[in-house]
Amino acid sequence: MVSSSSNIYPETRFEYVTDVIIGIAFLATTVVAARRMIWSRKQGGAETTVVTAFYSLILITSALRAVWFLIPRSLIATTYTPTPMMAFDDDENWSGAFFSQMLVSAGSLSLFSIFILILVYWADILKKYFFPGARRNKPMATFLILVGGLALVQIFNALFFLFRLYSSEAMMLVNAVVLAIVSIICVCEITIFSQKFRTVLMTLGAINQVSTESQVKRIMWITVTGNLFFVTRSFLELVFAASSTYWYFKNGNLETIYSHKIWDFYVWIKYLSEVAILCLMLYILQSRFTTNAVAASGGTYQKIPDVNEESTANVSNNDQELSV
Repeated sequence: MVSSSSNIYPETRFEYVTDVIIGIAFLATTVVAARRMIWSRKQGGAETTVVTAFYSLILITSALRAVWFLIPRSLIATTYTPTPMMAFDDDENWSGAFFSQMLVSAGSLSLFSIFILILVYWADILKKYFFPGARRNKPMATFLILVGGLALVQIFNALFFLFRLYSSEAMMLVNAVVLAIVSIICVCEITIFSQKFRTVLMTLGAINQVSTESQVKRIMWITVTGNLFFVTRSFLELVFAASSTYWYFKNGNLETIYSHKIWDFYVWIKYLSEVAILCLMLYILQSRFTTNAVAASGGTYQKIPDVNEESTANVSNNDQELSV
């Protein structure tokens, strides 16, 4: 293992500006999500509670990302580009690297929790329509089990590093593989569920002689943008994992692939796509509330209250699927 102290990569001016720009973008998203969450909590109702939960997850994700980008990199790492470090080495700033990695992992976990919560609620609603008599588990309990499993992976990943079973580069590799797998699963589930939702909405609209075109379009929009995000994310993480594995076995470390240009490209693609998907989720959630206000004042969706209650809950959940 090559010590990072033998090959220091200081932060360039471009990377400094990049951190500030992306950090401010996440900070702005945090402020908007906080305001929306406070407003949503005042509305009351079961559906609003779910939407508030989504706003909370957006808030946590963007806040963690903002902190990571806006903290001066010199305070948590000796290099801007990642370098291999082992826990408790005297000549390494391993604690800063560990803190940085855990901050990134926590942000990724909260980001993907949004999509997991959406898919769990979608599955529950679809089960109600396609299997009316079947016993349904509580969506939140299922959500906590799935997120708890991912959190457990992150805990073991951290413990393996602290017990010196592998280096900081292996922590990044594990995270990349996990995120790639979750992204692929989300692409498959979003595609399947969205198709079923469109079928349900169009059928109910035909039966009740009510237009559900706006809801169908919203689900299609969520499907396209959500899948685009997850396909991009899974491809990025898989390339990262494959490259890391190849260079590790070839050179015994990852410093060769962690050049400034490659790392800067990775950062821009990964985190700007997150900003875009979070902002798009906030927009769709707001649009969904506007639609509800129209319906409450005598809009076209009042004819099928039960259907609307479920499908609008889906839509608000769908809004979250854009995140990611």
